[in-house]
Order: sequence, then C-alpha cells, then structure tokens
Amino acid sequence: MERLFATEKAGGRALYKLHAVTVFAGICLVLYYRATHVPAAGAGRAAWLGMLAVELWFGFYWVITQAVRWCPLRRRAFKDRLAARYGDRLPCVDILVCTADPQSEPPSLVMATVLSLMAYNYPPEKLNVYLSDDGGSILTFYALWETSAFAKRWLPFCRRYNIEPRSPAAYFAESDEPDDPRALEEWSFVKDLYDEMTERIDSAVKSGKVPEEMKVNHKGFSEWNTGGTSKDHQPIVQILIDGKDRGAVDNDGNVLPTLVYMAREKRPQYHHNFKAGAMNALIRVSSVISKSPIIMNVDCDMYSNNSDSIREALCFFLDEEMGHKIAFVQYPQNYNNMTKNNIYGNSLNAINQVELAGMDTWGGPLYIGTGCFHRRETLCGRSFNKDYKEDWDQGIKTQQRIDQTEEKAKSLATCTYEHNTQWGNEIGLKYGCPVEDVITGLAIHCRGWESVYNNPPRAAFVGVAPTTMAQTILQHKRWSEGNFSIFLSKYCPFFFGHGKIRLPHQMGYCIYGLWAPNSLPTLYYVLIPSLGLLKGTPLFPEIMSPWITPFIYVTVVKNIYSLYEALTSGDTLGGWWNGQRMWLVKRITSYLYGVIDNIRKLLGLSKMGFVISPKVSDEDESKRYEQEIMEFGTSSPEYVIIATIALLNLVCLVGGLGQILTSGQNMLLNGLLLQVVLCGLLVIINIPIYEAMFLRKDRGRIPFSVTLASVGFVMMALFVPIF
Repeated sequence: MERLFATEKAGGRALYKLHAVTVFAGICLVLYYRATHVPAAGAGRAAWLGMLAVELWFGFYWVITQAVRWCPLRRRAFKDRLAARYGDRLPCVDILVCTADPQSEPPSLVMATVLSLMAYNYPPEKLNVYLSDDGGSILTFYALWETSAFAKRWLPFCRRYNIEPRSPAAYFAESDEPDDPRALEEWSFVKDLYDEMTERIDSAVKSGKVPEEMKVNHKGFSEWNTGGTSKDHQPIVQILIDGKDRGAVDNDGNVLPTLVYMAREKRPQYHHNFKAGAMNALIRVSSVISKSPIIMNVDCDMYSNNSDSIREALCFFLDEEMGHKIAFVQYPQNYNNMTKNNIYGNSLNAINQVELAGMDTWGGPLYIGTGCFHRRETLCGRSFNKDYKEDWDQGIKTQQRIDQTEEKAKSLATCTYEHNTQWGNEIGLKYGCPVEDVITGLAIHCRGWESVYNNPPRAAFVGVAPTTMAQTILQHKRWSEGNFSIFLSKYCPFFFGHGKIRLPHQMGYCIYGLWAPNSLPTLYYVLIPSLGLLKGTPLFPEIMSPWITPFIYVTVVKNIYSLYEALTSGDTLGGWWNGQRMWLVKRITSYLYGVIDNIRKLLGLSKMGFVISPKVSDEDESKRYEQEIMEFGTSSPEYVIIATIALLNLVCLVGGLGQILTSGQNMLLNGLLLQVVLCGLLVIINIPIYEAMFLRKDRGRIPFSVTLASVGFVMMALFVPIF
C-alpha cells in the first residue's frame, strides 16, 4: 500500500560533515593553544584563562548544535492519496485558540484567526473551534458573537472561490479586485461586511463596552451581569454555533463548524498556571462537547494560511506504516510582517528550515506551542504502545441540550477542579515553566512517542512578529528563561531523557535550554579582548604565528556557513547581517536576564511570571519598522547594556589604535591584530546603536539618560584593574 507521506534526507550532508569535522579539529587546536600558552603570572593571565573557559564553552555548545545539522529530514504529505483512501471518512478535529488580553491582542485580530480556522477545506461538521479568553472579557465574547454571524457569509465565499489565505484580514490586504463582474460584486459585498464588523469590534474595544442593544441578541452576554474582573470571575462556557444542530448552517445551507467561547474561572487566591492552565481547561471542556481524537492548537495571532493543513497533518497520523507512533505533527512558526532585511532577526528561518528538520531525524521536533496537531490521548498522558489502536471515529455523537452541555463544561473549568489530580503533571500540558509547550513535548517523547515536522511550500500558519526592539527582547527573554529553567530542573533532557530518547535528541532540546547561559561567555568575549586592546595586552596569537590559523579558520568558516544557512533559508545578505547584530543583542540582554531570573527563582527571590508580547505598535513605531530603523525610545536597563557595550568597544578601538600608531611599534600591532579586527567588527555591527545614541532626532532614538548612564559605566570599566 502506498505511503501517505514521504521522508527525504537533506542534500549536501557529506560536504557538511567534512565541514563539521574540520571545524571541530580547529576548535580542538584553539583550545590546545589556549591551554599550553598560558602567560606567566602577571598582566593578562587571568584574562587568558577566562578566554580558555569561554572558548571551551563555545566549543561545547557548537558540538551540541551539530545534532540537528548532521542529517535533517524533509517530509512531504500526499493529500491525494489520503482523499482516495478515506474520502470524507476522516476524524473530527478540535481546534484550540488562546487569547488573554483584548488590549495586547486586539479582538479583531483574534477573530480573523478564528475565521481562518473555521474555513478549512475539511468537512465542517467535523470541525470544532474553541476560543479560550483568559481575560474573561465581554469585548472578546462580543467579537466572537459577531464572528459567528459573519462566518455564514465568509465560509461559502471561501469555498466558492477557493481563496487563500482564509483569514479575511490577510486575504483582503493581499488580494486584488477580481476581474469577473459577478465575482467583484460578491468580493466587494463580503469585504464591506467584514470592514463593518471590524469597525464595530474595534469601536467596542476603544469605548470599553458593548452596545446595550447588542446584548439582547445572545444569552451569553448575561454572564457579565454579575460583574467580575479579568482576574476574578466565574467560569463561562458558551456554544455560539452547535455544529450538531441541523439549523446551524451558512448562507448556502452547509453545516457550520462548532464554535465555543470559554473563560475559565479566575480567583485571586488560586494560581491559574498561565497558558498551560488555559489549554488544560480547553482540553477538558472540549471533551464533553466534541471529544475529537485530534487536537490542534494555535496562537490567537497565527492565522491559517493553508486550508489543507489538516489533511496534510492527517497524512502522518493515518499512515499505515508509521502513523501509530506519531504523537503530534508540528508546523513551523512563520510571520507575514517581516521587513526585507529582517531588522530584528525574528524570521526564525534557521530554526524552521534547519533545526526542527534536524530534530525530526532523532525522534521528532519539539512542541513549540502553536501550529501543532496532537492525538488527544497523548496530551492526556498515554504512553506509547505498539499494539494500541486509535479510534478515529470517537467523538460526541449524541445530541444533548446546549444548556446542559454548557453547565457540565463549566464544572470542568473551575479553579478547584484540578486539585488532587494529575492535571499539569501527568495529564495535559505541564505546569511550572514559562515554556510549557517544550516541557510537554519532551514528556511525550519520553513516553515513547515520536513527532513529525511538516514544513510545506505554502506556510500552514502565519502570524505577527515583534516590531520593536522591546518586544523582541521580551519575547526572547521568556523563551530563554523558560528553556533554561527546564535545563536546571528535573526535566533536563540529559537526565529526564536518559534511556528514553536518543542522545542527539537530548542535544537538540538542549540547544534552546542553553540559550540563556550563552550570555555570560558572550559578554566576556565582547568586553575583555577590547579592554585588552586598549591596555596593550595580547590575548590571541601573533599574526606570524602558525597558531593563528585555527582561530581564523574556525571564525571564517563558521560565519560563511552561517551566511549560507541564512541565504538558503530565505534571508537576504542584509538580513543575515542584522541577524548577527540581534544575535549579540539578545545574548547580552534577553539571555542575560534569563540567567538572572532563573537564579532569583532558585534562591526563592521571585516567582515564575508570564508576560504577553504585545501584538500592536503605534503609527510612528510601525513606520520606523517598515523603514528598518531600530526602535528604542524608552529608558530601560536592556538599552543601557546595549549602549554600554557599543560605546566601550568604540572607545577601546579608537584608544587602542591611537596607542599603536603613536608608539610606532609594529610588534605591538602584530600581537594585537586579531583584537583590532574583533573590536572593529563589533563597532561596525553597532553602527545603528551609535546613530540612535548621537545622530537620530526621532522618538525612537536612545534616550539621553540611557546614553549618559552608558558613558558612566564605560568610564567605570576603563578604570577597573582587570589587567
């Protein structure tokens, strides 16, 4: 029987392995030189030993990253074979969407996502869409109510013209008016309906209240009559469209997908476990409304960009040869608002094109929390058993009164339901970590399951990338802090995964777990060699020494490969260069804070938090983002660090070159040449920082208070007796 998907090895691996072996040899030579050429007691000895420690760490981390680059896989699903074999005899799917704050995550943006998920090329009676509103906002409920009405027009329109993408916001922004007069008439009509709906939703959000005349249209609005706040309210479950009700049809008479609103109970005295708690409540609530064997979850700002994504995912689950091993199918995280040269390095291209595909070789990609299809059983704690047979026909088929179903569902979304249960531990998403998705995926892999990474030519999901420096730093702080907390916990892949998953798979998980501690050696490398240049203390081999060869080889070849990886993954040359700058910025800010926050938690000085990344920027910020001008604008400790590092390297380069030129000692230049090059590259890469400090006049510049603070820190660094 023909397979429902194909697996192909990435090309060029023999050449890459040769490259990796030579780089490894170069790293070993660098470390040997460091260990055998330690200066005698005196100036530079401590700095030299520090360089040895730092380069040892970088070498270790480089080895870790090779696990995902050794032999990446490519998957290809055959939807035609699935259709020929199963027709419409396909399993039901529960789609779970989480939102938390109508200010940070505008309801009109969330509703465009919901509409794209309702419009999949899939039997609508087998689709069930759930929205968790952790803010418990009547504004979000109102927006979903408006969406349920608009869906009756939108879904037939999508089917009739087979449009892509099926998010109305993205579709109308990208598409041109059709040439056919009849199609144009309907296109204009539907667009006007959508614009009017969006305006009503945005107006309600801006005013902070729903028009009174609207509240009589659905009983669900009465849930807010008792008052309550976003952090203190009763559980709410409202079925806006019941897909099992024959009267729930669109304007063409076709059945509509089930659509459910949920706001789990929140009380100040109970910890709610952030997104993981919302997901677990959704898993339970969906179990009494639809109980589909497949659960898909997606972030509220990640709309469906490919209407066949469900069918592609099912090609893996329903494959006769391997399907029984697969716990989840992970799609990449793509963005539609990237600038040409990826100013903040947020494309994730290397992760999407290389690293996740590389993890697929050893047992599957990690679960990244969005764009993922799960077996319900695996999310509920089931371990892999080769004899287990999935019942793809399972689901709620009996008709029950909606009010009875809602009341039963509400009882599963209370604050106390999980007490004395295994929810958040052995069942559902795990608690106690800011990246609950990664730790949950690791636990699933350790229970014997595999996962699959599917990256089709047309992106399955597309979202909104951070558009300011602050948003980027915040997002990566949360990711690095969460992954490092996993590494420091009992779930460290090297210990928790020992004997359960293969060593390269453990290494793949640790690439992200070790993001945060990378900040410390990076800080050392961008500070100490530059200060050594200013003080005239050489920390690298002389230019005429044969030992300079491995230093140059490793640096040049690694960067050439990094550039190749970026260009073949879709970045531009400018995008790669911006990525190098942001690699430095993230390591000295986001990752550093990730280390500090984990230390504070270990010492009991702070508790885990979860900050939502804003999905909106003001008009000036958006304009600067489109022009690829870096955004600062506020006084923050992170900007002080960035400005201090940039300014210190500029002072060291000017001062060091000045001393070399005025002394006229060629031997001095000979011994310090690599430090001149390193410091010079750091200065060049920080040119936008200097512009933001000294030249720019717009509101996005670095504030004078930050510049002043950085000058103070630079002066302190220059007088510290390091050498």
